[in-house]
Amino acid sequence: MVVGKDTVPTKKMKILNITAQKPHSTGSGTYLTELVQNWNAQGHEQAVITGIYADDRLYFPKEIKVYPIYYKSKALPFPIFGMSDEMPYESMKYSDMDEKILQKFSQIFREKIELAMREMKPDVIVCHHLYLLTALVREWYPDKKIYGICHGSDLRQFLKNTLKREWIREKIGKLNGVIVLHEQQKQLVQEIFQIQQDKIYIVGVGYNQSIFWKRKEKKTNKKQIVFAGKVTEKKGIFSLLHALEKLSYNENELAIKIAGGIGTEKEFRKIRELAEKSRYPITFLGILNQEELAKLFSKSDVFVLPSFYEGLPLVLLEAMACGCKIVCSNLFGVKQWIAENVQGEEVEFIKLPSMKNTDEPVEEELPQFETRLAEGIYKKLEQYREEKPDLSRVSWEGISLRILEVFTE
Repeated sequence: MVVGKDTVPTKKMKILNITAQKPHSTGSGTYLTELVQNWNAQGHEQAVITGIYADDRLYFPKEIKVYPIYYKSKALPFPIFGMSDEMPYESMKYSDMDEKILQKFSQIFREKIELAMREMKPDVIVCHHLYLLTALVREWYPDKKIYGICHGSDLRQFLKNTLKREWIREKIGKLNGVIVLHEQQKQLVQEIFQIQQDKIYIVGVGYNQSIFWKRKEKKTNKKQIVFAGKVTEKKGIFSLLHALEKLSYNENELAIKIAGGIGTEKEFRKIRELAEKSRYPITFLGILNQEELAKLFSKSDVFVLPSFYEGLPLVLLEAMACGCKIVCSNLFGVKQWIAENVQGEEVEFIKLPSMKNTDEPVEEELPQFETRLAEGIYKKLEQYREEKPDLSRVSWEGISLRILEVFTE
């Protein structure tokens, strides 16, 4: 079902938001944060349960009751379990979770969730990621109204790991409903979890238009390419660096800016070594806040996302809103969703190499992919005509209202 009416429900709701990961720091974290902020502005009572580290800061409105769960603490003496194998902060893989760790994980989250349930008595529970914690919540509260939000990385995690796979499949299949990003993802969720079609709702993502907009930033004489995301092999960063060397610009005509956290130190050293061999200046900026990222996009000509796997990358909309021309690998379901929701878009989609294990490219096909990527980048760099995509359908306010519509059907 595609949800599309941006009408405000008359009944004010009590919503409990749950995630095992950090808010704010990744695409799924942004999704949670924006929903919470918009639902708060619409007058709904909320609480958030989230896994963080002791030194993390939370940026929720003051009205929101937060129940933090601290990793690397006495209760949970291990790092956060990342929904991707490489996260922009210290993390463990779900594939490394043994029975002892699972028991601790389950016990601490259940205690905190039960506290929130007693204090709040929510009308609806919203769980981010169709994976372990969402399955646990469904088991603990079989009679509660529980919805899961799919972010794409959860499906990859499910398909790659054997951790309680059949049990997770069964519990996710019993959710009241699932929010997905696009049509292809809906089909995959239905296939994996055997959920009825009318319980799967296509909503998509939004962007924060108060932050991401085209500024009149002074640009240098150099053409500027920008990448933003986790600086890892799975995001296609090695292929991007190889593709740059196929461009025909002089070294003083092009600058490359790379923003985002890293995966492992070992992998990042290899990335830095490859970047240092480039004839173009490549600057690693680390993690930027949203304001800094918006200013970077406004100073850049082309945004490149050569990732091998994504759900629906919000960063495409953010870069587009700031005036960047877009080059993106032809990710599962993304091209169709962009075409349906952003009128006037001119994204240059690049055919991916064949994949194994969901997100690992066939190595022999990488050179051809990198050639196609270089051709797409060159085409956009040489396109002097300004693009004017219509992003009016993809605001966070609209997304939050569509999801509320699902809850109040």
